[in-house]
Amino acid sequence: MKIKANGIDIHYEISGKGPLVTLSHSLASDLTMWDGLAAALAGRYTVLRYDTRGHGATDAPDGPYSFAQLVGDVAGLLDQLSIERTHFVGLSMGGMIAQHFALAHPGRMDKLVVASSSSRTPPEARAIWDERIAVARAQGMQAHVEATLGRWFTASWRASHPEVMARIGALITATPVAGYAGCGAAICDLDLTDKLAAVRAPTLVLVGADDPGTPPASSEAIARAIPGARLEIVPAASHLLNIEQAATFNRLVGDFLG
Repeated sequence: MKIKANGIDIHYEISGKGPLVTLSHSLASDLTMWDGLAAALAGRYTVLRYDTRGHGATDAPDGPYSFAQLVGDVAGLLDQLSIERTHFVGLSMGGMIAQHFALAHPGRMDKLVVASSSSRTPPEARAIWDERIAVARAQGMQAHVEATLGRWFTASWRASHPEVMARIGALITATPVAGYAGCGAAICDLDLTDKLAAVRAPTLVLVGADDPGTPPASSEAIARAIPGARLEIVPAASHLLNIEQAATFNRLVGDFLG
């Protein structure tokens, strides 16, 4: 389904019945990244998944984008669906959106889950993002598939799950370059750590022990900054721990929301 919000058409899906949970996906992915968690939660929760601006079937206007804009998309979607409050689960870029949403709309946030994410992009990392964006513009998103899968999954799990690598690789390839570049620009400006003390939502922070992109130290910084936040480091998992360690991830999220 699609709905007009914040000046764009946003693609979303709703399943299940019960208290509302919103799921926000990573860069270079789409809402299908959450198939496993959505199925696990659907018996107890209404699950709202959406494609972030520039991803999936949501509009991909030329960027750069900002987190204020990405949060505005979420708020606009909730407004159009007449949703006042929600639990919020975000992974990677989705976790960055979740943190911003918790700060911008505290009255709309119930419980917060931030997975495989960061609260700050150091200045030295901006050159890396500039290069990634330049490669996408010059060569297309296919050029990012192998390196991205290498960061997102441990080598042993990747080798034993070729069908998942094909599926996630297709999501990366299908990401509009404008969306990747626009969201990449927002990530370059990420600097939230000193603001997170204002988050009042009960918070769970999750990270894979073997995540090279947003390593455990990044999640430790988030958990330290948010009052009362709980940190869980999941063994034998890299960036997309919701897929690589799906049973553990789904249990931790389900128990926390419950």
